[in-house]
Order: sequence, then C-alpha cells, then structure tokens
Amino acid sequence: MSKIAKPVNDIDSNYAEILDRAVTEIRTARSSLARQVNSSTNSVYWNLGKLLVEKQIVEGYGSGVVKQLSVDLKAEFPDMGVSPRNLWDMKRFYERYCQADPKLRQAVAVLPWGHNLLLLNKVPNDSHVEFYANETISKGWSRDLLLNAIKMDSFSSQHKQIQTNNFDTALPEPHAQYANEVFKSSYNLGFLGVTEPIHERELEGRLIAKIRTFILEMGRGFSFIGSQYRLEYNEKEYFVDMLFFHRGLRSLVAIELKIGAFKAEYVGKMNLYLSLLDRLEKGEHENQSIGIILCADKDHLDVEIALQDVNKPIGVAEYQLFPKDELQKILLTEMNAVHEVQ
Repeated sequence: MSKIAKPVNDIDSNYAEILDRAVTEIRTARSSLARQVNSSTNSVYWNLGKLLVEKQIVEGYGSGVVKQLSVDLKAEFPDMGVSPRNLWDMKRFYERYCQADPKLRQAVAVLPWGHNLLLLNKVPNDSHVEFYANETISKGWSRDLLLNAIKMDSFSSQHKQIQTNNFDTALPEPHAQYANEVFKSSYNLGFLGVTEPIHERELEGRLIAKIRTFILEMGRGFSFIGSQYRLEYNEKEYFVDMLFFHRGLRSLVAIELKIGAFKAEYVGKMNLYLSLLDRLEKGEHENQSIGIILCADKDHLDVEIALQDVNKPIGVAEYQLFPKDELQKILLTEMNAVHEVQ
C-alpha cells in the first residue's frame, strides 16, 4: 500500500494491506448477503404476483380477494410486507418482467424491493430500467440516489456523453477500460443544497461534510484520504483539493474542484500533482495516479486539445449543484407567490 495508508505507529508494515483486504472481504460478503436476501424476497414477491395473474385477479373485481389474502397472510407472516397495495405491486412486478429479457430480470431480481417499486413507477422503458438497475448494483445507490439519477435522466446523459479524458492513451488497455467505467463525465452534487454562488473552498468544505454521500455519488471502491492533501518537493508545498484511493483500480485519485468552466491551464496543474503523487505517495504495487478535474462546465473540444499530448491519466467532469426539478419547483412557487400578491 502507499505511504499514506500505513498506520502512524507502523506496528507492522503489512498491517495496511491486511486491513484493506479485511475491509474488502467484509464489504463483499455483506453485499453478497444483501443480494441473496433481496433475491429471495423478490422471488417470493414474483411468485405471489404470478399467482394473482394466473388466477386472473384484477383491481376492482378482485379487490375483495386481495384484501382477504392480505389479512390471512399477515396473520401467518406478520413480519412480511403483504398489504393489499403491495400485493397489487407484486402483480405489476410479475406482469412487467415475466416476458422481459433474462438479463433485465436478473438485474431487478437482486435489487431491494423499494428500488424495484421506484423503477416500476418512474421508468417505463425496459432498457432504461436495466441501465438503472445495473448502475444501482455496481455503485451501491440508495433509493434516494436512484431517484435522483432518474430525475436527472442519467440514462440519456450516459448515452450522450462524449469522452473527456485521455485514459485510453495514458493507461494500459484493461486499466483504461475499467477507469472509463469507474469515472463519469458528470456528477450530481444536488445533495449539498447549494442555492447561491459559493467559493471553491466552501464547496470543498460542504463535500467534506457530506463525504459519505459524495463517495456514493462517485461509486463503489473509493476511500477518502483527505482534503488539501499536502505534497512537498524541492522545498515547495503543493495541496491537492481532495485525495482518494480506489481499491479496484489500485490507484490514488486526485480531484481538483473548480467553480467556473474548464480552462486548459487546469490540466498542467493536475499533471504536476499526479507526477508528485506517483513520485512521493504511490505504493510499489499500485498503479499510476489518476486525476479528475471537477468543474461547473466543460467544452469537449477544449478538453480534447488540452489533453492531447498529456501522458498522465486525467479526466474532466462537470458537476450539477442544484437539481433541475427542484429549481423549477422553487421558480414556480415564486411566480405563484408574485401572482397572489398582485
């Protein structure tokens, strides 16, 4: 592991690696167990929904049957969610996916039931559902983060994205492919609740305060190391805005926050930081460090020319500080308030 991951007292030079592997094992086991539980629950719900379909129970005509079924099942299984509404949702769940592609059925089978209800109610297109289900599985999205992604139409954004990094040329092929899967070209920071212009340091402070939520937005595998991380070389000091380690990539990840639009000069600064990290902090068995410039706006042509001859792996991503749907609600409320006063 890198120098930064070693215990301060250095009791055992192998301890950091032991701890890292132990944490990974526990998280993997918990994730696997959660999927098994979800799969088992969804299997029961699937079969109950199938039963209602096969018995041709429909809302209105079959309401009495479903109400009585709910009462009797609750008496038999008091810890199970078998309200009449949930039973109707199980029927919808089966009807929606009974003839769907096996890959889609496999994806939704391991999601928590609340996530599946959200997808049933908010996402009518099966290909979109598969995208959101796979993203939830790979990135560990909570129900709220899944809802945020749906509201932002992340499916469309994902398919419109133009690559704004040099991973394909700066990293070995398998590593580059994985890095492209890990990092997004845009991140939603609406959870910060920013409603007016702020300085970069304040933005950084808010992210630190909600670092767990930020890591969930970034995806699985990230460990936070520190903010304003100090690097010293040739009697000069340098400070990285935010420094992470990604277990899967086995790489340090430096993030620079910029309030305004992307500028080519940011690449040179990031390139320097990555050189220093590789020289001073990268462990013997770790891969080269990766940099992400997180800014309010970017032009892919500007990014492309700025990264053209850079050999350090750098990506440029946009962030959204305030969810568009929330902003529209506020504007509508303000407009209605004005009309009422008039």
